[in-house]
Amino acid sequence: MGALEKQRNILDFTLSSLLRRKGKNFALVLVYTFIIFLLASVLFFSHSIRKEASLILQGAPEMTVQRLTAGRQDVIPKHYIDSIRKIRGVQSVAPRLWGYYYDALSGANFTLMVNADLKDSVGSILIGSGVSWRSASDNRNQAIRKNDTIPFKTYDGSVLMLKVKGILSVASALATADLILVSETDFSKIFSIPDDHATDLVLQVRNAKELPTIAAKITQRHPDTRPILREEILRTYDAVFDWRAGVTLMVLSGAFFAFIILAWDKATGLSAEEKREIGILKATGWETSDILLMKFWEGATISLSAFMMGILSAYLHIFLASSILFESVLKGWSVLYPHFRLTPHINAYQIAVLFFFTVIPYTVATIVPSWRSATVDPDSVMRM
Repeated sequence: MGALEKQRNILDFTLSSLLRRKGKNFALVLVYTFIIFLLASVLFFSHSIRKEASLILQGAPEMTVQRLTAGRQDVIPKHYIDSIRKIRGVQSVAPRLWGYYYDALSGANFTLMVNADLKDSVGSILIGSGVSWRSASDNRNQAIRKNDTIPFKTYDGSVLMLKVKGILSVASALATADLILVSETDFSKIFSIPDDHATDLVLQVRNAKELPTIAAKITQRHPDTRPILREEILRTYDAVFDWRAGVTLMVLSGAFFAFIILAWDKATGLSAEEKREIGILKATGWETSDILLMKFWEGATISLSAFMMGILSAYLHIFLASSILFESVLKGWSVLYPHFRLTPHINAYQIAVLFFFTVIPYTVATIVPSWRSATVDPDSVMRM
């Protein structure tokens, strides 16, 4: 008998053996799949959301300069621009106007930002897809459409009515769900910010390697400022999503360790029927290596089947079902949740680590008790 034919016969016997105990094996595969599904879902979501954040931040300013008062961000005088522009390596400096507006009707905080394209459209705004749905007083949702008006309470107590000129694309909802673009005139009316001040300053430099040096020179000239680099923002996002993924994994650790106990008990404790089966195989001419190979294929079949189904289920859950089980934990708490579908970004290293910690241990654990039974005299095993 050729080696290939021998392997095929052992594999056929392994599959028939699994089918004889299909109830127990199906339950094990079901729990196994569920655990891998949970772990893979967290890994897929955290990696993909970090990737989305990094892609969004590619268009962010290389450096943002804020002014601090008593440790809190304050508006920054525009005359800082002239002294910062004189620093060697600075290509451009521009003021930026933005702020947060609490909407009592929806209970959400909107982000208002001045847009240069609305300079000649005073009284008009562009809104994000999340802003277009506001909670009405009777607890029902009402959609805001183009040409509708939205009231804004200004800082002097008056009410400013702004007309919706358009709604931002749903494709950009991850960054613009709570965004409202306004003209500089309307922004000043709402927040009463002096004309010679801005929320912060954004910089572009000629050489990205000089960013730390330029940031140090800015703080020397203006000790009340805080330069923030784009890379620092990206590292903060990574830390936040890593922390949330870690919290979720800690919550799931109880279920994971319960599965480890279940799988170890199943793998290391052969039943009397399985021991008798090994004794019969030994009596009919099977070698110890053949029995170990059979148990290896048995463990590999169960673990690989559960791994593939768990990975596939996690993929569908995260990238097609919008991660309905974990979104409130991993996205964070918010009144306005952006509705978006993550672009699949699969990290091969994470898949390899998940495979190593879920498939390899179970497969190896099935061989040890089988080796013990296979090395015992067949007659004594069958009498058990």
